[in-house]
Amino acid sequence: MRKQEIDYILTKMLDSHRNVSDLNITVGKPFQVESSGELNGVDIDPPFAELTPFQTEILALNLINQDRRLTEILLSEGSCDSSYELPGKARFRVNIFSQRGNYSAVLRKLETRIPTCRELNLPEVFYKIAEERNGIILVTGATGSGKSTSLAALLNEINEKKSVHVVTLEDPVEFQHQQKKSTFNQRELGTDFDTFATGLRAALRQAPKVILVGEMRDRETVEIALNAAETGHIVMSTLHTVDAGQTINRILGMFSTEEEKQVRIRLADTMRWIVCQRLLPKEGGGRVAAFEIMGTNLRIKDTILHGESEGKTFYEIIQAGKPFGMTTFDDYIVELYGKELVSEEIAKAYASNKSVIGRGIDALKSARGEATTDIDQLEVDTGYGKQKEPWE
Repeated sequence: MRKQEIDYILTKMLDSHRNVSDLNITVGKPFQVESSGELNGVDIDPPFAELTPFQTEILALNLINQDRRLTEILLSEGSCDSSYELPGKARFRVNIFSQRGNYSAVLRKLETRIPTCRELNLPEVFYKIAEERNGIILVTGATGSGKSTSLAALLNEINEKKSVHVVTLEDPVEFQHQQKKSTFNQRELGTDFDTFATGLRAALRQAPKVILVGEMRDRETVEIALNAAETGHIVMSTLHTVDAGQTINRILGMFSTEEEKQVRIRLADTMRWIVCQRLLPKEGGGRVAAFEIMGTNLRIKDTILHGESEGKTFYEIIQAGKPFGMTTFDDYIVELYGKELVSEEIAKAYASNKSVIGRGIDALKSARGEATTDIDQLEVDTGYGKQKEPWE
């Protein structure tokens, strides 16, 4: 299959729906795109009602573009990451993987233009995060929750305001930053370095002020990231965790029990912000981001050092830290409901603590003069417990 044919198929898929975020190529299904969180089939001429194993394999190998290293990784590990450019149209992050002996591919569309924090409607605290001078900043969430986009906006804010050297280690390079006030060197896994650990170790000799690590994948990467943060660098990265507390536990879980105390001390000293993201279906179509944001203070440091306990959980500390820019998912989702961006059903479905969401929604309804329950015609039983007279 020629590149022109691949480009024709990808262009048709991109143009088939609005807000396309992913292209999906799977055996037994037609070409599909994810639009506003839902998969939709794509009509292509000639039609492909069900893709065959041969067709998906040919497409996958063409997306790899005969790269020997990626082919070896695909055969030995069962999946590989790459990038693909549709000239003048879009760039994609590509993951090709084996399933039941066949090959499938998912292409994540990358924005050619880096959105600003204002355009993404990110919380005001992001501007405060961009002012940090050292330490670790983590953006976490499930795959496809917008972590990379938020980090790109954060780096763009630094690029606009600070004259510093920024080194990024990515798999693959997603957003291509222009050389504005900052100096950017963007390195791609497999092309410019072989593992995140070796790339991060080399970055320490490249005199950066800010280092972006695509993902904290293993213990060695976390260890070097801690070293970098302790020596005055800002280290930004991502993790696949659902909230701030789980993020701390995931990092600790990468180390042995004997090392845990020392790692807790280092984390307490270097952790600056943990931002967790979820994308919720928006009223009227599309999606809207919800955030949990945990900054650092004496209570957070103490909880990292000694662990969570009754009355001293990360969730409770974040709730109390609202005046300092912190917020829990539940409080943020209640705000989205108050702005009529999400429905009550969606708010409760994506809640961390449904009772908190329920109380928040009831308070908003009461303030609007709406009913908070569907139970009506209640009255006090004035005769309850009284002894009846014989003539009654």
